[in-house]
Amino acid sequence: MANADGNTQTRPEITPEQPAFAESIATLLKKPQGAAMDLFQALDICLDYADGLLANDNHTECMALCGRLYAGLQILKSALKAPLPDRLIESLTLKEGDTSDCRTPLTTDPETLCEYSEALTIVLLNNQEQPEQREQMIGILYEMIAFLSEDLKAPRFIRTAGELKTIEGEALPGVH
Repeated sequence: MANADGNTQTRPEITPEQPAFAESIATLLKKPQGAAMDLFQALDICLDYADGLLANDNHTECMALCGRLYAGLQILKSALKAPLPDRLIESLTLKEGDTSDCRTPLTTDPETLCEYSEALTIVLLNNQEQPEQREQMIGILYEMIAFLSEDLKAPRFIRTAGELKTIEGEALPGVH
C-alpha cells in the first residue's frame, strides 16, 4: 500500500507499461523476413507489422515497426513479380462449378497498392505529421495492406477437366 505522500504504486507488480504487449512487439520485430518468402508469407508479415502499428502508441516501437514494414513491402514487391509456387496456385484454385467463393478483384493492381503502402510508410518514417494525422495514416495503411492481402489470397483459378484457367475463363499465361 502506498502512503498518502508517496508516489509508489499500491501494487508494484502492475506497471504503466504493458510487459505482455512489449514482449509481443519484441517478438514481432524479431520475425525473420527475407527474399525467400513467398507471396502469402510477405503479405502476412506486412499485415502483422501494420496491425502492430495500429495497436501501439510508443514512438520508438512505431518507428521500428515502420522500418520493418517498409522492408516487408520491399519483399512483397519482389514476391508480386515472382511466379507463384504450385502450392499457392492450388490454394487459389477452385474446382469447376464452385465459383460461389469468387469475389471481384480490386480495381487497382497489387503493385500500385504496394507502392501506395510504401509511400505511406515512408511518410510515417519521416515523422512530420500531427498525431491525429499519424493515427489516420496508420489506419489507411493497415486497410490498404488488409485489402491487398484479402484480394491476393482470394481464389482466382478454376481447375476444369485437366486444365487450369483464370476465373474469367482465360488461359493461364502469367499467374498474378
